[in-house]
Amino acid sequence: MADIAQLNGIIEPAVEAEGLALVRVRMIGGASDPTLQVMAEDPATRQLTLEDCARLSRRLSDMLDVLEAEGKDPIEGAYRLEVSSPGIDRPLTRLQDFEDWKGHQARISLEDPVQDRKQLTGPLLGVERELIGIQVPGQDDMWITRANIRSAKLVMTDELIAATAPLSADGADTIKVEGQDS
Repeated sequence: MADIAQLNGIIEPAVEAEGLALVRVRMIGGASDPTLQVMAEDPATRQLTLEDCARLSRRLSDMLDVLEAEGKDPIEGAYRLEVSSPGIDRPLTRLQDFEDWKGHQARISLEDPVQDRKQLTGPLLGVERELIGIQVPGQDDMWITRANIRSAKLVMTDELIAATAPLSADGADTIKVEGQDS
């Protein structure tokens, strides 16, 4: 399996060269369908347009092809490259994500239990002194380390949908049929 830290080190500069921010790199699909998944976003909008996605995919594909030709391929064997936006119910991977999405509902899975719980769901309280806060109903506010988080993601709510509305929906209600005028 590929070394994710090494892949991050290779991929992040290419993402930043496109004016984007890296959200997550991971291998999915297992041995039967290995896929390098790269999630990125525009730091100004927290979104990724289709054009951004295509441009970044071409850059990463070209870069990885060069590494393979030089005998420095960071991933052994064949794999697919998937470049995408983090989506509405995005993963929370960086400390800043927990601050940026403060007030929104999140689901956090822990490596080790805190107050006898390994799953926490509730509004994010932000970050204080490198600790991530979450308000869990029926519990005191809980503060956890980033190192103890196995996975974290936002929970789809009406508030989250409103906060992540697309920059533009122009053309979203138009169906284009080849050979016909709109």
